[in-house]
Formats: sequence, C-alpha cells, structure tokens
Amino acid sequence: MPINAILLEVERLHHVSERLAKLAEQHPPVSEALMTISGNVRNTATILEVLVATKMTKPI
Repeated sequence: MPINAILLEVERLHHVSERLAKLAEQHPPVSEALMTISGNVRNTATILEVLVATKMTKPI
C-alpha cells in the first residue's frame, strides 16, 4: 500500500536525521552544517507524515 511505503520512508528519514545529529557532535568543524541538514531532513519527514494524514487517509 502506498501509505505504508511513504510511512516507511518517513521512519528512515527520522533515522537519517538522528544519525546526522550524532555525527555533528563528533565533528565540530562541520557540526553547524550537519545540524542544519539534520533539521531539514526531520522537517521533510514531518511534512510527509502530514501529507499522508491529510491527503491519503479516509475520513472516519
């Protein structure tokens, strides 16, 4: 089902965001850039979740 595929990608994006944040802690010279990218990835995941909730689910 397309919804499940998108939600799986949302979960993967959240994991990527978490890994980037951890890398930021380990690499101070690029930490600001990594945290920015991590936040962007997290925001994208959130937007996908909202898209699924508002456009792809049937009202009860």
